[in-house]
Amino acid sequence: MRQDKSVLPVFLGIEGGGTRTVALLVDSDGRLLKRFEAGLANFKLLTEAQLLRRLREVRADFVDFPKPAAIAIGLAGARGEPEWQRIRAAAARVWPGVACHATHDLETALAAATKSPIANRQSPITKVLLLSGTGSCCFARTADGRTARFGGWGHVLGDKGSGYEIGLRALKACVFYLDRDGEWSRLGQRILRALQLNEPDQLITWAQAASKADIAALAEEVFAAAAEHDAIAKDILTGAAASLAKDGVACARKLAKVSEPVQFVLAGSVLLKQPKFARAVARRLAERWPGCLVTPLARESAWGAVELARGVQSRPSATVTSAPIPHSPFPIPHPLSPTEQRHPRSMNLDRLSVAEGIELMLSEDATLPAAIRRESPKIERVIRKIVTAFKRGGRLFYVGAGTSGRLGILDASECPPTFRVSPELVQGIIAGGQTAVFRAVEGAEDDRAAGGRAILFRGVEKQDVVVGIAASGRTPFVHGALAAARKRGAFTVLLCFNPAMTRQRGVANVVLAPDVGPEILTGSTRLKSGTATKLILNLFTTLAMVRTGKVLSNLMVDLNPSNVKLRDRAVRIVRELTGVDYETASAALEQSGWVVKAAWKALGAPARRSIKISVPN
Repeated sequence: MRQDKSVLPVFLGIEGGGTRTVALLVDSDGRLLKRFEAGLANFKLLTEAQLLRRLREVRADFVDFPKPAAIAIGLAGARGEPEWQRIRAAAARVWPGVACHATHDLETALAAATKSPIANRQSPITKVLLLSGTGSCCFARTADGRTARFGGWGHVLGDKGSGYEIGLRALKACVFYLDRDGEWSRLGQRILRALQLNEPDQLITWAQAASKADIAALAEEVFAAAAEHDAIAKDILTGAAASLAKDGVACARKLAKVSEPVQFVLAGSVLLKQPKFARAVARRLAERWPGCLVTPLARESAWGAVELARGVQSRPSATVTSAPIPHSPFPIPHPLSPTEQRHPRSMNLDRLSVAEGIELMLSEDATLPAAIRRESPKIERVIRKIVTAFKRGGRLFYVGAGTSGRLGILDASECPPTFRVSPELVQGIIAGGQTAVFRAVEGAEDDRAAGGRAILFRGVEKQDVVVGIAASGRTPFVHGALAAARKRGAFTVLLCFNPAMTRQRGVANVVLAPDVGPEILTGSTRLKSGTATKLILNLFTTLAMVRTGKVLSNLMVDLNPSNVKLRDRAVRIVRELTGVDYETASAALEQSGWVVKAAWKALGAPARRSIKISVPN
């Protein structure tokens, strides 16, 4: 029987990290009703099913209490809006109709420090969270809401000063000194005892299977050894304290000047459970930022999630959603793209015979060349811009999501072997990154900001050409990339199959929008739209490479003969150009390092045979 624990609204705060998950249920007066603790909830380490399972564990433990008025969830590894959308979607399935604020564990920890003494000062204050637990990161916020972060790249790329790094450095130091001095250190003895291992060689097998949390747990042995004056352990901790302080100050400098008041808040098990280490970090912070205030997080960081949950209810626009909400860069409502409309010829697709289905699909594909041909003047302009870019040291970038992104990557990946060009020359960018090449990444195409960041970090410049590919013409990731590329001076192209996009100003320098009509299978743009995309990308790179001298006659004289089939093709190309026999052509290619043009010239270019060769200017 459900107990009425409180007639007041209740708020649920959940924080998850690399080691554990903590959930607090609190009433509107701030009284703790119940605390729940479970295993890890690092977003990067959980599948969708595992995240749902963890949230349902929380719900089941609080079943005797009223439904929360609002929820806040902060998870390690949830770095931005795509991850936060997925957290909100999962929460909506577990607590339907309840507003949810999703964020990372850094914001929840800093929110837990809102009642620190310095918060009452009149002058503006920047708070910087130094978190060192299993992993590490710094997060700063100003009084007016500006934020910055430093670190948080995970144990492979970052986590300086974390429990993981301390444990890993201990393992490496122990085996190093064994190799150098022939002696197994006191720290090494502690580690073997903790792991129930008998000799150092067994660490190899253990380390191969050890998780991040397993290695981070060894930090306790390092602290214990340092307390016994172990020189190796003390050296490791000195370096860790210096790293944390240096990163914390670097984070603060993103938002404040050294002369301005800053509060550094120490959080995470490494800093909160090891006061001597925390004092060492505080001393280094004071040296680097004179006058700063350094305080440990006075209460469990999950309380920050509670504070954020209470803030959610006070906002009338709090989002309640069961699925990520896409961001459209255009006013709504807008005309439905032809790619999303139903095709009148395929209304009975499910009742056609296989032969009838084949005929229907092929007859639709047969209309594509005419639709593309109507865009020939624009296509020609784009190709000329690509040629100019190549001649001036520029590059061609394809940007897309889903099928569109994969087709761009396909065309880009074929250029090095076909035309012996650097992989830098033609590049593909897909929403969601490498993972999205093989499987869908939820929410990736809706992240407009991520498209802009991709352009920034790929180093797009004014001499480059950027082609955004979006069947409907409205993919936010693509438009974010095009906007960033235009800002950097690059020539931009939107390739889509929605003629309405030609009326949108400022989208790109050129909008290519062949009208291929609705898909046979409604909305499945891998069909006609995908085929038309491939045809157009073929035109872009093939004709641009022709115009830059990569083709003689209709022969790939700059191909990269990287396998038996291509080497045989290279021999045949040289024979076509020169009229020599197979052995002579093969020998010339061997001597030239399998460079077709070099072999051709070595054999006395121009051609000895009567074939027409057209060399572009």
